[in-house]
Amino acid sequence: MNMFEAILLTIITASTPFLIAALGELVVERSGVLNLGLEGMMAMGAACSFAVAVTFDSSVLGILAGALAGALMASLFALVVLGFAANQVGSGLALTIFGLGLSGLIGAPFVGARRDPIPHLVVPGLSDIPIIGRLFFAQDVFVYGSLALTVGVAYFLNRTRAGLTLRSIGENHISAHALGLPVLRTRFLAVLFGGACAGLAGAYLSLVYTRFWSPGMTAGRGWIALALVVFAAWRPAWALVGAYIFGAASVLQLHAQAAQFGVPSQVLSAVPYMATIVVLLLLSFRHGRAIGAPGSLGTPFVPER
Repeated sequence: MNMFEAILLTIITASTPFLIAALGELVVERSGVLNLGLEGMMAMGAACSFAVAVTFDSSVLGILAGALAGALMASLFALVVLGFAANQVGSGLALTIFGLGLSGLIGAPFVGARRDPIPHLVVPGLSDIPIIGRLFFAQDVFVYGSLALTVGVAYFLNRTRAGLTLRSIGENHISAHALGLPVLRTRFLAVLFGGACAGLAGAYLSLVYTRFWSPGMTAGRGWIALALVVFAAWRPAWALVGAYIFGAASVLQLHAQAAQFGVPSQVLSAVPYMATIVVLLLLSFRHGRAIGAPGSLGTPFVPER
């Protein structure tokens, strides 16, 4: 029973960065922008948050620094793809390469340093319930924040005027512009939000998940989060489900290696990424467009002069 509880707790920990990053990217893509720089923004968030937390001995400042680093990287991406209408795919890939390199430079002086764990928010009495107590009533602020973010994003997209405006722009930016909707401003704010979420996901990796910094510690999680948005059909509720599925795949392969199942460790390490590919292949496609995909996704917008 203790082993089962430990596995569930580890799955929650592993799933949280997927969920935070995927929700941010989901909002970005619902506005019609495709940002493939998620991995680079997560790496920058991890490096900057850990560097600030160690330098000032404050996890709160570290978390804020991670979100700010992701937002600054996203603003650079927005300048290129919104201001100059550059190709979004190429710009996103360049952002990833730039972020991975710069994060290695920023984090180099902090290799080998460690941080104390962020205190968990424990509900007295309820946290002592077997199994579910620690799962639901003794988690850190990131876990509770990710669940609140899921509800908030779903409410924003489906129940608010601003969310309807964002979705309209993502579906057809030309018609939205003709109706007087602020296409570029809405997309800029969406990109900043996605960058901040990616930075927070990176901060979680360095301040909670591992509590140290090492180059390449994002280990492809940004790419999995991108695939997760497609898996969720651009819906926040399904992003929550998908994040925990991929988190479970990441954790269970580690336990399978520890149990020495006789399968090469390299194969087990590839399980989360193979699961990502399989899920994407199983998704239905109609007329060359994924079900649920915004109509203007990835298409540059140049307003009429």
